[in-house]
Amino acid sequence: MLKGLLAALNPHKPKLWPGLIRAYRPLLSVAGGTKVITLGEGNTPLVRSLAIEERLKVSGLRVYLKFEGANPSGSFKDRGMTTAITQAMRRGLYTTICASTGNTSASAAAYTACARAAGFDQARCIVLIPDGYVALGKLSQALMYGAQVVQVAGNFDRALNIVRELSETRPIALVNSVNPDRIEGQKTAAFELCDQLGQPPDILSLPVGNAGNISAYWKGFTEYRRLGLIAARPTVFGFQAAGAAPIVLGYPVENPETIATAIRIGNPASWKTALKALSESGGFIDSVTDEEILEAYSFLHSAQGLGCEPASAASVAGLFKAAQMGKLFKGATVVCVLTGNGLKDPETALKSVSFEPLKCPADATSVAECLSL
Repeated sequence: MLKGLLAALNPHKPKLWPGLIRAYRPLLSVAGGTKVITLGEGNTPLVRSLAIEERLKVSGLRVYLKFEGANPSGSFKDRGMTTAITQAMRRGLYTTICASTGNTSASAAAYTACARAAGFDQARCIVLIPDGYVALGKLSQALMYGAQVVQVAGNFDRALNIVRELSETRPIALVNSVNPDRIEGQKTAAFELCDQLGQPPDILSLPVGNAGNISAYWKGFTEYRRLGLIAARPTVFGFQAAGAAPIVLGYPVENPETIATAIRIGNPASWKTALKALSESGGFIDSVTDEEILEAYSFLHSAQGLGCEPASAASVAGLFKAAQMGKLFKGATVVCVLTGNGLKDPETALKSVSFEPLKCPADATSVAECLSL
């Protein structure tokens, strides 16, 4: 009986995930023999959302959530950072730099620390953050991982211009999404979706900030189709926050404002490639208000049990809006990408709920009476 049980279980035993560079190396531009800087990123859960399906009530609709908050530093940025830091170390660029609204800084600092552990003792990470609010969870990560953090008097776009200039004039590796090595790593999310589903989704819904992620997904789907691994590519829906929606408006936003700090960007670096992806996929880009983002954010936590940061919820808020616009069709398979973990921004979480603990004497009978058990 025991042998039979073991035989039945054996095909389903999980294997040690090697990290996305080793998992997809033939499809990445990382040369053989390169020392890989990895924290085991990738292979994130794809969770079916019965709660969203029930809310939308579209016949045969299947909705999945790609939970990128399960990556080591808590966001999708780790996919691109493993390739960016690996290649920087290979080229002898031991100082890395980025501008960040939070997640990039946490990821860059984490992978630079990982590089030190891998023998690159001189590895150093510098982070420029914009003046104003940066979510505490993300900032604390960068500091704990050992990054040097500089706050500049200006927004993200100004900070990005500064780090670009520094990387062009000094032996420093820029690890923002303008670095093609970042896009190389991030495209693996598209590979994973196809592998997990057995086919590409019909619709992919994404938050859009600096627009590197939407560009990377499209690159991944395109390469999988070119190899004959999939027959078609999905339609892509992109959603910006209404207070930071330059692509929707058609011009840069000088002072972007939104509670979704991860996408509070007024002049996306990957603007053109994002528009190309949307056009080629037959998709569209739109904006969602902070109120719509927070409603979807609360819904995901309470109705689905998945904790994401506010920017992630833009993909779901956008899906709700798309449904109202008649953009969904019967029998469609939809994937909404949740780009970052809910613990990235605990302040917003606490503000979004009413928390007043019940108080009662310390005995079981009193607790039961207090709860009407």
